[in-house]
Formats: sequence, C-alpha cells, structure tokens
Amino acid sequence: MSRVRLLVFNPVLQVLDYRLPSGMATDFGQLVIAPLGPRQVLGIVWEPERLAGTEVPDSKLRPILEVLPVPAFSKALRSLIEWTADYYVAPMNAVARMALGSMAALRGGGTTTEYRLSGLEPKRLTPQRAAALDALHGEQASIRELAELASVSEGVLRGMLGSGILEPVTVDLDRPYLRARADYAQPELSDLQQAAADQLVSAVRQGGFTPFLLDGVTGSGKTECYFEAIAEAIRQQRQVLVLLPEIALTENFLRRFEARFGVPPLLWHSSVKQSERRRAWRAIVSGEAQVVVGARSALFMPFGALGLIVVDEAHEVSFKQDDGVRYNARDVAVIRARFEAVPVILASATPALESLQLAEAGVYTKIDLPARYGGAELPAVRVIDLRKDVPERGRWLAPPLVAELTGRLAKGEQSLLFLNRRGYAPLTLCRHCGYRFQCPNCSAWLVEHRLSKRLACHHCGHEMPTPEVCPECHEGDCLVACGPGVERIADEVRELFPNARLAVVTSDTLNSPEKIAQFVAAAEQREIDVIVGTQLVTKGYHFPELTLVGVIDADLGLEGGDLRAAERTYQQIAQVSGRAGRGEKPGEVLIQTRHPEAAVIAALAAGDRDAFYAAEAEGRKDAGAPPFGRWAAIIVSSEDEAEAREAAKAIGAMAPNLPDVVVLGPAPAPLALLRGRYRYRLLINARRSAQLQDVIRAWLGQLQFAQGVRVAVDIDPYSFV
Repeated sequence: MSRVRLLVFNPVLQVLDYRLPSGMATDFGQLVIAPLGPRQVLGIVWEPERLAGTEVPDSKLRPILEVLPVPAFSKALRSLIEWTADYYVAPMNAVARMALGSMAALRGGGTTTEYRLSGLEPKRLTPQRAAALDALHGEQASIRELAELASVSEGVLRGMLGSGILEPVTVDLDRPYLRARADYAQPELSDLQQAAADQLVSAVRQGGFTPFLLDGVTGSGKTECYFEAIAEAIRQQRQVLVLLPEIALTENFLRRFEARFGVPPLLWHSSVKQSERRRAWRAIVSGEAQVVVGARSALFMPFGALGLIVVDEAHEVSFKQDDGVRYNARDVAVIRARFEAVPVILASATPALESLQLAEAGVYTKIDLPARYGGAELPAVRVIDLRKDVPERGRWLAPPLVAELTGRLAKGEQSLLFLNRRGYAPLTLCRHCGYRFQCPNCSAWLVEHRLSKRLACHHCGHEMPTPEVCPECHEGDCLVACGPGVERIADEVRELFPNARLAVVTSDTLNSPEKIAQFVAAAEQREIDVIVGTQLVTKGYHFPELTLVGVIDADLGLEGGDLRAAERTYQQIAQVSGRAGRGEKPGEVLIQTRHPEAAVIAALAAGDRDAFYAAEAEGRKDAGAPPFGRWAAIIVSSEDEAEAREAAKAIGAMAPNLPDVVVLGPAPAPLALLRGRYRYRLLINARRSAQLQDVIRAWLGQLQFAQGVRVAVDIDPYSFV
C-alpha cells in the first residue's frame, strides 16, 4: 500500500495522510481530491519529511478519490510556499491557496456560456434595464459579473435575456492566446539603456538566479530596458512574470507592451472575469502563457517554465499585503527567483532603502540610469513656504502656484496638482454643536465625497448620504467641510480658471480599465488642461505636454509617526515630480509645505537623493530599524473590546525576555476600531541575529484565546495603524 501526505485546504486541519488506491499514480505537488468525513477536500501531495503531521495506523487511512488533470506544482513553487509560510508565520495552506487562482480551472477546459447585448433595443425600458443597457456596451461575461458591472440585480439581466436584449455566447475555455513576437518592434535605445539591456539580456540567456536593482530616474526608459530582457525570455521559450503595484497602471503598460511585442500580455488581477481567470491559470500552468502581468497575487501562480521575474515600481507600499497572508511581494519575488533559478529585476526611480542596502552589500547587481531618455531634463523644483506665501482665505493653492498655473494655461501646457487624499474633505462637523461624523464600524472620520453626495469610510467602505441637517442638534445648513481633498482642490481650480478643462483622478473616478484608458487618451490628445489627483497619478504616465506639478501638501505623508514616513514622502513626491517635463518642454515642480527645513523637503528641493537616503539609513541604524534590525507586529482583535484587551494583556504577560528582542505594548492600535473589531497591537524590535519567527511561534503557541479573538502576525510591517 502506498501512503501519501496531503496539505489540505481546510481551515482547521492542514495535514492529513491517505492511501493511494491500486492503479492510481501520483507525484509530489499533484492536486488531488480526498474524503474528509462526509465531505470531499482538495489537497496537494507533499513530501512527508517536509511537512510535519500526525502519524496514524495504515489501517485507518482512507483512499484518495481522484487525481486532478492538471500539472503538479513544481518543487520550486512548493519550496516558495514553505518559505513564505515560515517567514511570515502564516498557515501553509493559506499560502498554497494563492497558487490555485481559479478552482474551476482544476477540472479541465471545455466551454462556458457568457452573455452580451444582442443589439436589440426595445422602445420601452424599465429604469433598471435602461441603466444596464448603457453600462454593458462592449461587455461580455457571466450574468453575475454583468450584474456587478451594471449595478443591477441578476433578475433584471435574466429578464433582459428572456426579452432578447441579451444573447448567450459559447466560449472555449482553453482557446490559445496570441503569440508575442520578440522582434516585433525593435526600439532605439540610448547608449546607457543599451548597456543596461545587454546586462539583463545576458542574465536571461545564461539562466540562474541573479537579482538586479534597475535604478533609473523618472523618464530614463527603465521599461524599454527590461522589455529587452523579456524579449530574450520569449526567444528562449521561457515565461515571464511582471508585477505591477496598481491595477491602474496596467492600461498604460498594456499599450506599451503591445506596441513592442505585437500582442497584449496575459493579465492576472482581481478585476479579471472568472472565465478569463480559468483560461489564464491553465495557460500559465501548462507553460503556454508567455508573459503574465499582474498584481501581487500573480506571484504564486504555478508557472510551467518561468524564466524571468520583473517587479516594476518596486518601492511601492501596495506590494505589501495587509490582511490574510501578510507578505511583501517585492521580497517574495526575489525568493521565488532564487528557488526557480532565474533572474529578477526590481525597477524603480526611488528604490526602497532595503533594496539600496542590499545593492550596496553586493547582494543585488545595481544598474544605474541617471539621465532621462532623449535629452529631456529633470524638472526644476521650488519649495513654497506656506507660512510666508499664505493662500487666500478659504483656498489651498498658494499665490506662486496659482501664478504658475495661469502661465501654463496661457501657453496651452498641462498641469498636475497632487494631493494624496480622496474625496472633498477628510472631516465634516456641525458648526452649531460641534458634532463630527464618525464611522460606526471604525475609529475614523467619514470623508465627504461631494461628487457622489455621500460620506464614506475609507477603511471599511461604510457609506451614508450627506444629511441636510445635523443628526445631533437637528440644525440645518450648519455642516462644515474641514480640510481639503482632491475634489475640493478641483473646485478651487474651477473657480479660479472656469474655462480650464479639468480631470479628477482617484480610485473613485477611475475605477475600471475602461475609464483609465479614456483618461489617458484625453490627456494625450490635450483634451485636459489640469489634472487633480492622488497617488494614482504619481507613476507610470507619460504626458509630453505636462510641464507643471504642484504638490498641495507635502507634509501630509509625514504625519502619524510611521517608521517609513520620510522615505514614503520622498518616493511619492519624487515620483509625481517625474511626471513634469518628460517631453521637449522643461518642467517645474512646486512643493507647498509648512516645514521647508524638514530633511525630506530639503532633499527634494536640492535633488540630492543620496544625501537623503544616507541620513535615513543612519537614523534607521540608530533605531535598530529595517534594514539594520527587524520589526514585527502582533495584532489582536475582537468584536468585544474587553475580550481583545484581555487577550492582548495575556500575550504581553508571556512576552519573551531575550537580549536581542524588545517587546513594546500591548496598546490600543491607532485605528482602535476597524470593521467592527476592537484592535490592540504589540510591536517587536529585534536584532538581525534573532530567530524572530521561531520566537513568535513559541510565544503564541503556549496561549489559548477566546473563540472571538483573532491574533495576526505581521513580519516587516508597513502599516502601523
């Protein structure tokens, strides 16, 4: 009898042993179906010596029911799953689940039915059907997905199907993708770009693990350089994974990729419809998919023939996942490249301090692109001291910035105003009684969104219509918006320049690839004069006529005591500054601040990145902070505040007393109530010599918690709220 050990996808049980029936063959990494009580469970066959489990007698082993018709997970991917679970103190099956992608894909190909508009437009329509008709032009998907797109019920769409307004379409789930051509459109590279590209191409051709830090100023042509490495991987018939930090960046990337290689790459992110996810997953695991572009979730896909990994905008905070398995995709990408024995490229104009330190230590090979492509110059930077150049009462744009906007509009050039705060105002209060609108589920203020006439929580999604009267004192016409968001800045621009063509760019206004494409097209065709946006516009866009960038509040990112606040502020402002002057016309950046003496502002004004990073590194070294020390957080939460507090106290009472580990807390989290759960945090600071994960596992393993308590571990945290 053959005995097999499975990593099973069950929230309580992780590891179970089964027997292999006579005539059934399997291998490590194979996906199988096995019985668990009266139910069936999905599992992965794993090496027993690498997966600890409880030994049971052979006589009690139940048989595997089925081996699924998909290739086995490779040894490299299984090693990655093990490493990620160990490093981030996460359940192994939770990590492995990220590699499944589409459960429907495990049963093979075949066909499915999708639906689209038939072209029939009845003369009389209900309001819901009319809304659906407007929303679904050019769309094809399942009834459920179409209902989400149109914001109507599935019943409305089924009625439209019965009336002939929608028609069914049979879709082949395994239809092949168009093939990218490595030599479709050869670019003209500068000497610096060519030298960088040659180095990357050579690494792909030779194979083996080589981590690169591609450090180039904004507009230096980093993408064109790593495109040459992608082209070489295509020639070698190897697969490529490109990670982008934001779905919003994919539209621009897709156009550039298609122009270079003749066809778009395969997409993988949360907005991809289910039938496409199934098709994509099967193409990835079979090795058919040539280039996969996606968000961090694409990192764990079971590639059949991976040859190169690229992490674009590698400094971005959004590569860190803050729920579930709390991993950093940038760091895990390097580990995956090591296990797969392939090159990995981290590309950024403002690399993370951790990446720069690894390059300095010789762990990463650093490639510099210090100049913009085609002779374009980096923009001039000017600091506006808001204590001296005070905006007019009730306004947020200082006179020097207004003057520069006026000049750019007169010359027909584009401007960008940056404020990393969505909505109209971050706080709404009653001028009569002082009542403040707070989220009922979180310890956060509700943000006014005047465009949609709602108050919203940006943490849990709670929304309510903006009321006419104060709910506390019932006075009318007494609600006051405090502070600016991008909508308020846009209103100010409209008042100052009523003829200017304006675009507000946030995740609220550009919430689909189609809307992003429309914005990019309008900006490129000079149909927009002033862009007002959040961090969504800080990277990836190339508008040759954009010559002015105004940073409305450079101090905003320095608030809150975040360990990486200065670094993030530098990266964000440097990135948004890089949107200016990318064409033939010179650019200028105006930074509004009340603290021009702050090191980060001074470094931005002087264009002295190296001095800023050197000072930041010295401060981190003194504090024992990353990359010179280690941080970890333990987050305790419960719907019962007393229960959360007692659990946190119990953890604190059992804190290890070790010379290389310091435990701070427990204390209420800065965001003490989140999505209806009360939260406490402990922060651990450890020397690099400490076996931090082992310490945490042993520490928490001796404790029992009430059923409603959740305890999460965050290794290398980026969020401290």
